[in-house]
Amino acid sequence: MTRITRWIWSAVSGVVAAATFLAVAEVLVPFTTPGRGPIVDVGGFVIDVVPRPLKELAIAAFGEYDKLALLIGLGIAVLGAAAISGILQYVRRPFGVALLALAGALALLASVTRAGASALSWAPSVAGTLAGSVVLMLLIARLRSWKDAAAQPVARIPENPAASKTAKVSRRAFFRTTAVVGATAVLAGVGARLLGAATSSVSAIREELRLPAPRTTISVPNGAELDVDGLTPLITPNADFYRVDTALVVPTVDPASWRLVIDGMVDRPVEFSLDDLLARGVDEYAITLTCVSNEVGGDLVGNAIWLGIPVRDLLAEAGPRAGADMVLSRSVDGYSASTPLASLTDDGLDAILAVGMNGEPLPAEHGFPVRMVVPGLYGYVSATKWLTRLTVTTFADDEAYWTPRGYSAKAPIKMSSRIDTPRIGSPVAAGTVAIAGMAWAQTVGVAQVEVSIDDGAWQQATLSAPLSDDTWVQWKLEWDATPGTHYITVRAVDADGNRQVEERAPIYPDGSTGWQRILITVT
Repeated sequence: MTRITRWIWSAVSGVVAAATFLAVAEVLVPFTTPGRGPIVDVGGFVIDVVPRPLKELAIAAFGEYDKLALLIGLGIAVLGAAAISGILQYVRRPFGVALLALAGALALLASVTRAGASALSWAPSVAGTLAGSVVLMLLIARLRSWKDAAAQPVARIPENPAASKTAKVSRRAFFRTTAVVGATAVLAGVGARLLGAATSSVSAIREELRLPAPRTTISVPNGAELDVDGLTPLITPNADFYRVDTALVVPTVDPASWRLVIDGMVDRPVEFSLDDLLARGVDEYAITLTCVSNEVGGDLVGNAIWLGIPVRDLLAEAGPRAGADMVLSRSVDGYSASTPLASLTDDGLDAILAVGMNGEPLPAEHGFPVRMVVPGLYGYVSATKWLTRLTVTTFADDEAYWTPRGYSAKAPIKMSSRIDTPRIGSPVAAGTVAIAGMAWAQTVGVAQVEVSIDDGAWQQATLSAPLSDDTWVQWKLEWDATPGTHYITVRAVDADGNRQVEERAPIYPDGSTGWQRILITVT
């Protein structure tokens, strides 16, 4: 047996030991921390501690698939570390087991410090570490036996069949043990994860949930949607609505046991069940949501018809005290957002607790059963999903998740516009071409959109009829396109006469600014 061969099989032993670690942990997860587990907890820990620039890079590069990219990255890291632990255990015992134990300790730390950790959150990591260590020692011991048996001078002593038989037996023992343990780990781990997903899934409960009919509804006026190919629809389908949050795995919340607590600087702490909220009556609201990570011309923005209850009515029952100026909203997964109290108590602003989205209960990935939706504020300071607590406090005393990471504690959405069609890299034929896109100036409304071709005079585009001042509008301009390359620039003007900021600014610390300018080829 060559050194390379020994290292390959010792690396395989480490991978099988790591698979055993994860399998044992997954088997215990449904009984200790449903829906979680070491990988999920470590992933959540990484999300929390990774520097802001790397988070922005991940969102820019992967968009709503940033969490899948993180899971794949974690998987690769685990695979590499497992292989190294196997090699270490072979060449220098017990350093391989020590590395595996260190990984287990890190997983344990991540599990017990995550929001919602239970009294048994330690169990999956501890049990997985013990099982993985035993398997690693067993497999490396079998590999060493194979190596020792193969090292005997069998070829030079053909009259000694016992040595050859010993080598074959040792090799078979190693392969058999590795195959059986590895297959068992994979089947047990995958089976436990699938079983846990099936038993903890709220999809069936969500489908059975019947929301009350809204007391008031949103009427879509004539001309609210322009008929232009390639233009984003006025109402974003739930399946297409952007998702940016810190939850590596979508939290599972049972609506029957869900509770909302309002506490902090209030006269009367109050608690509501989902039935309590629904019994108050619900209304429809048309509101556009925008992520602070949305670049100029980006697609991290969407518009929906929400079904909900005004937050101000619930806060009024609690009675915020004088001096309070912020509400710290918390998710079941520990995320928090800082929303100005004035935005939640303003009679002219439809800040709501949403229970429905586009005619159905909230999708799980969008906050089922209850989330916040606040017009005019970026999502990171207002749109808390899987909401469970509202703490009335002050900006001086409390910070939300993103504030210590350098983002502004208060973040009103900035007026913006974008070009949906024509698209960069898609040539168009000469002649009449429809330039079209979206624009938004929340709580104020868009008054006009202007388009410039090749830095020429600004031309006023046609606007769709707005649903409300809290939603985006569509716009279009008929252009007599001539062959060649052309620059198209767009800007918006709000109902107060303010023009969209021309100067380019990054998303950090409170949202991007700038006019979108694209290069189009006309053939």
